[in-house]
Amino acid sequence: MTRKTGNLILIGMITGAVLGAIGGYYLPEFFFKISFLGTVFLNALKMIVVPLIVASMIMGVTSLGDIRKLGKTAGYTFLFYLTTTGLSVFVGLIMVNLLRPGIGVEQLGTDVSDIVAKGQGKTLIDVVVGLIPENIIDAAARADILPLIFFSLLFGAILTSIGEKGKPVVAFFEAINLVIMKMVTIIIYFAPIGVLAIIGEIVARERDSVQDLLSRLGMYTLTVILALLVHALITLPLLLRFIAKRRPFGYFKNMGEALATAFTTASSSATLPLTMDLVEERNKVDSRAASFVLPLGATINMDGTAMYEAVAAIFIAQVYGIDLSIGQQVVIFLTATLASIGAAGIPHAGTVMMVFVLTAVDLPLEGIGFIWAIDWFLDRCRTTVNVWGDSVGAAVVGSTKEFTSYTAASDKIEPSQPNE
Repeated sequence: MTRKTGNLILIGMITGAVLGAIGGYYLPEFFFKISFLGTVFLNALKMIVVPLIVASMIMGVTSLGDIRKLGKTAGYTFLFYLTTTGLSVFVGLIMVNLLRPGIGVEQLGTDVSDIVAKGQGKTLIDVVVGLIPENIIDAAARADILPLIFFSLLFGAILTSIGEKGKPVVAFFEAINLVIMKMVTIIIYFAPIGVLAIIGEIVARERDSVQDLLSRLGMYTLTVILALLVHALITLPLLLRFIAKRRPFGYFKNMGEALATAFTTASSSATLPLTMDLVEERNKVDSRAASFVLPLGATINMDGTAMYEAVAAIFIAQVYGIDLSIGQQVVIFLTATLASIGAAGIPHAGTVMMVFVLTAVDLPLEGIGFIWAIDWFLDRCRTTVNVWGDSVGAAVVGSTKEFTSYTAASDKIEPSQPNE
């Protein structure tokens, strides 16, 4: 896809989002009828996630050449994600303590007891056990991403150890990866229509919650968005500029379609095919780094979500008139940061994380109902930040000496270049 075509698609997606928001509010019945177009677009993206993750992870590992590089690359990746998640939570805690959005808010909310119950009883140990599936085909059918990543890493690592006999298998997965990326290009041509239908249907369904957005939840929503903007426009660009030596504005501009898709779908996994395409093709990040870092990021990197959970916990405490100590807020910081990785493989991950955080400081779980009315909107905002963080992580890890000093490992890979 040429840059000009990509820009036209991005303009189409933005136009579709604006028209969908307006149309969904004033013509809800029409957008309910055409909502199937959004479902088709979203299903097309989800359809290629599993083969893309398996093929790209295996290619990422095998292209490292020296298997010892796998441990260092994994270490850099986890360190980056843990650091940025911690920074995002810290920003969120500062913002919610300064603005105090929960003061004076009436204790009203939606009953979400069934959803909360799904999170209770879950532990990080359950997530660790879930990394080893009984049946990898069943995990793929359920789109359970963490087990697929673990299997692909192990498969790729062993594949590099069998020498010449493994080359046909490597070529097979390389071909799959190329085919999937071509499919991404075809699917994204239909993005403007998909965005129009998805946003229109969401607004039509949630139009009654607009009053909550503008009244009692307005300050809370503003607090979350401001905190997300600080992380997305200051923290991550600084890391991109000074560690990866990239131009933040150009890099961000090149990720436009992926970020728009993340906002529309509220899914890092569904956005993954487009994220990988833009990071590799337009931002020229080493494909070995992108193939390794981005699938992991779509699953475990939840900067925006972790920040949101911390802000929401303090907001709920303020609504109930509970004055949290510095020690309790440190507990919230640690819980939100660590749970963001562990909760990724659990259904309703955001709610499960909220249960972890609230339970850690003995806050009432029914407080989740206060923020449920506007969660559909903030979910899209935090997912967009998550995807932006993933793409920055790929550039940062791709700038390490494991990649910049080892380009001879693959003649097909060009070294990373700064954006023009």
